[in-house]
Amino acid sequence: MKTGPLAIAGVLLACVYFASGSTARADFRVCNDTKSLVGVALGYSEKGRWLTEGWWQVPGETCASILEGELDSRYYYIYAEDADRGGQWRGDIFMCTANQEFRIEGVEECFERGYQKTGFFEIDTDNRDSWMVRLAESGQSSSTPQ
Repeated sequence: MKTGPLAIAGVLLACVYFASGSTARADFRVCNDTKSLVGVALGYSEKGRWLTEGWWQVPGETCASILEGELDSRYYYIYAEDADRGGQWRGDIFMCTANQEFRIEGVEECFERGYQKTGFFEIDTDNRDSWMVRLAESGQSSSTPQ
């Protein structure tokens, strides 16, 4: 499910390669390890064009599949906001976002096209079929193969 605008401030991230104990499922998943509701935007390349999409709601202490099925790209980009306490997970790769639910083609001229220019952080999936990103309140980050 997606939602509208969320609160903004600063927090951290942890990334972990998707590992499932019993059944393997090919998805791009985001786990929210905080107690707050988090809104997530995703950027990626599809058939030679850049796309950004948002907002997915990920309640506290839950995981959600943002993209279902095997991953088609090596690199994905995430921006997330803590809706309850403020805070963001961001980086220095700039892409376009909107306040309401969106799917935007292209990453250039965000302001001129009526969008915001937002800093995403990069996820290198090493061309794996599945990946999991964990959003946490601490500064720890780790990756582990399946």
